[in-house]
Amino acid sequence: MGRGKIEIKKIENPTNRQVTYSKRRTGIMKKAKELTVLCDADVSLIMFSSTNKFSEYCSPSTDTKKIFDRYQQVSGINLWSAQYERMQNTLNHLKEINSNLRKEIRQRMGEELDGLDFYELRGLEQNLDEALKVVRHRKYHVITTQTDTYKKKLKNSHEAHRNLLHELQMKEEHPVYGFVDNDPTNYEAGLALANGGPHMYAFRVQPSQPNLHGMRYGSHDLRLA
Repeated sequence: MGRGKIEIKKIENPTNRQVTYSKRRTGIMKKAKELTVLCDADVSLIMFSSTNKFSEYCSPSTDTKKIFDRYQQVSGINLWSAQYERMQNTLNHLKEINSNLRKEIRQRMGEELDGLDFYELRGLEQNLDEALKVVRHRKYHVITTQTDTYKKKLKNSHEAHRNLLHELQMKEEHPVYGFVDNDPTNYEAGLALANGGPHMYAFRVQPSQPNLHGMRYGSHDLRLA
């Protein structure tokens, strides 16, 4: 039993429409390849689905641009004239903008002022005043920031200097008492004590001031358990 004919009209169901497009696209691509091989024809095929999905096929012996160029020669239709005209208009517009900007820069530097009337000169003067205010404000901001930074560095330096002087003064007024250990074997005991061990460690405290030697206080041996 043969397959019935399908009415050629838009498929309303989006899912069915996409499935049909996918199947027929594969079929037409296959026919284009067969036509290229069997008939030695130059074939270029471009398709866009309703979801803007792009598909194309071009014979291996040519490319799409060459196909378009041959089409222009045969049909006499220039496909690139409109695009070229738009590109020329865009280029001319950019050239005009560039020329006006260069002219404005020269006028701000005091050049090409002869053709300006009073109102144009007044407007240029106001623009320069506004630009000068912005530059001056930025300059003062930079100076203030750098000054504050240097003040902080100088304050830190003075504070560090005062701390050093205070430490030196404290050392002179209150000499440091040192630990004297006459037994070299106590080194291991000291390590054990630092590690929390149960060893005994003996050390002797001796005053470093000369005037304390004549007093009745002698040196004392302290033992820490």
